[in-house]
Amino acid sequence: MDKTRIESDRDVILSVQGLKKNIGRKTIIRNVSFDVRAGEIFGFLGPNGSGKTTTIRMLVDLIKPTSGRVLVCGEDVNRHPELALRYVGCIVENPEMYPYLTGWENLEHFARMQEGITRERIREVVDIVQMDKRIHDKVKTYSLGMRQRLGIAQALLGSPGLLILDEPTNGLDPKGIKELREFIRKLADSGMSLFISSHLLSEIQLMCDRVAIIAGGEVIAVGSVDELVKQAGSYTLWQFDKPEAGLRLLEGSGDVAIVGDGEHRIDEALLASLPGAIVTVMDEESIPEWIERFVAAGVRILAVHKTAPSLEELFLKLTEGESVG
Repeated sequence: MDKTRIESDRDVILSVQGLKKNIGRKTIIRNVSFDVRAGEIFGFLGPNGSGKTTTIRMLVDLIKPTSGRVLVCGEDVNRHPELALRYVGCIVENPEMYPYLTGWENLEHFARMQEGITRERIREVVDIVQMDKRIHDKVKTYSLGMRQRLGIAQALLGSPGLLILDEPTNGLDPKGIKELREFIRKLADSGMSLFISSHLLSEIQLMCDRVAIIAGGEVIAVGSVDELVKQAGSYTLWQFDKPEAGLRLLEGSGDVAIVGDGEHRIDEALLASLPGAIVTVMDEESIPEWIERFVAAGVRILAVHKTAPSLEELFLKLTEGESVG
């Protein structure tokens, strides 16, 4: 890969511009645009059926868009697919492997489909995905997580600058998800760009630097995870020695909104650590003034905690309640 080409521009590895897909008279993808930069983990978040896999198929030239462009390292995927896709490794849906061959034999088979893939490169990708102890076992003996790693090894054979993974955590147990998340971060730290599609909000929030949210075939927000979460506002949690007295003071102000149970999606572990906490929405700058009010009223503050809502809350606000896993 031409490193200088990628390093110029901070480098937009993947540029999706006004992508649209019609099937018959129905528009299933409409005006999808976003950029993926060098060395970042970019999340593509949406519920099942929102258009994620269809978009990915257009990114890698498996289907043609009705209109719009996809550029990889400046090369147009539709006009010059061989040039553009030499920079890309991809797993769309589940990785397909030959179960009665070993992991190594599978990689040898796929290496023969590309020019210049040596045995040394196969060893390198085996080390990258940390499968050296099981690579000579038959794939039928692998766990789902190991098959996922082998699929990623296959996608890495050509030394891509961009790795596209479609719902990579599907079917994995919590331990497998955590291991995959750590592995993806290591790839990004090495300079690779990763495009991760998922319907799992919590995983996107933990894994990704930036995210595009898609619903109904249309991208409705793009930005860093922190930026998007801030759009949904933040909560201030108060824990008092006299909860009823504290609540009366808060309710007497027109500048504070009290948020009831079921009206927020604050992490349950946080709520459990602050039993009896009152959840409010207020101006952050007014918190010191409120502390003075409580002290003057003889209400002792046991804890005050500011927390942002999850991506789930933002998603539901943006999509007016469309469900996501």
